[in-house]
Amino acid sequence: MKLGIPRERREGERRVAATPDTVRQLAAMGLDVLVETGAGDGAGHADAAYQQAGATIVPELDTSALDVLAHVRPLDPHTAASLQRGTVTVGLASPSSELPAVQALADNGVTSFALELVPRISRAQSMDALTSQALVAGYRCVLEAAIRLPRFFPLYMTAAGTVPPARVLVLGAGVAGLQAIGTAKRLGARVFANDIRPASADEVASMGGTFIRLDLETAEAAGGYARQLSSDAGTRQRQLLAPHVAQSDVLITTAAVPGRPAPLLVTREMVQGMRPGSVVVDLAAESGGNVEGSVPGQDIPIPTADGTGRITLVGLKDPASAMASDASRLYAKNVANLLALLVRDGTLTLDFDDEVVAGACLTHAGEVRHQPTADLLAARTATAAAGPEGVL
Repeated sequence: MKLGIPRERREGERRVAATPDTVRQLAAMGLDVLVETGAGDGAGHADAAYQQAGATIVPELDTSALDVLAHVRPLDPHTAASLQRGTVTVGLASPSSELPAVQALADNGVTSFALELVPRISRAQSMDALTSQALVAGYRCVLEAAIRLPRFFPLYMTAAGTVPPARVLVLGAGVAGLQAIGTAKRLGARVFANDIRPASADEVASMGGTFIRLDLETAEAAGGYARQLSSDAGTRQRQLLAPHVAQSDVLITTAAVPGRPAPLLVTREMVQGMRPGSVVVDLAAESGGNVEGSVPGQDIPIPTADGTGRITLVGLKDPASAMASDASRLYAKNVANLLALLVRDGTLTLDFDDEVVAGACLTHAGEVRHQPTADLLAARTATAAAGPEGVL
């Protein structure tokens, strides 16, 4: 069976779906691994390293001749349509925002596995790409803040005087948030954090942060994810957070709700209440943003309320890709470990009685198996059929 590893085409993407180490693992499963020329360059893996690991280097993948395609970024509709019926794909799919590609996969009879859909159970932890990439992103966002902050993170006591430590506030204590807390703490900052899930308090403390408790409704969904707050609760949350934001030198936001736009946690007015020189890093900028006005890939100067200075609002873009070597190391293992469930002695064996296999499957046999995505596609089709005025 032929497994293809493409060179990622999306601008700024440097990760790769297989490393030389995982090529050895995949070859041991009986797969013939084809790696597109230059696929690993951005992550520091030369073509020669893949060849030594047992892969075949090809100038360009012929997607129509593959049995399995492993990728990082979601496939575009054209690539999905080029795959043979029965081909298996494994990678990130962003199903809620890439509906045309999902429809193309289903229409073409492709069996696609979305790593975002891997169930959050102990047995599937080694396949959980959301967790592995969030860890990288959480680390990176603190470095981005430290570079821009015109102050030290740690406390310094010198002959010329004492430099107080920076005060860092992290909103959202999922994997990325906890990694941000731990990284900021290791750099010597005083770290505070908040999350709408009460269970996060102990996790924040374990990373050396101080948990800020707000008088709000709890909002924990299945699998440990956060759920969307009601409109009134969201307004109340911002009111309660405002004084904590104003006291911070660095604000890092990492809150996300799977399948929905990122919740608005911080308004422009809240940002303007911070001290001149402060830095705000919005890790959720690409999914709508936790901070009002953040733009992916841009640093935006925000004037302080009194006009005496400015705050830098950083909309992070591709944070995991910015650390492509280790991000690929982790991601490629996630892919290989999921493929280990799907391949037996070089043959695809799809056991849909396995909750991991069934849970991660996005499309199969011409159908969209992930019901929330199927509902979105149905609504999209109904809207298109109704026409611009909503009349059939």
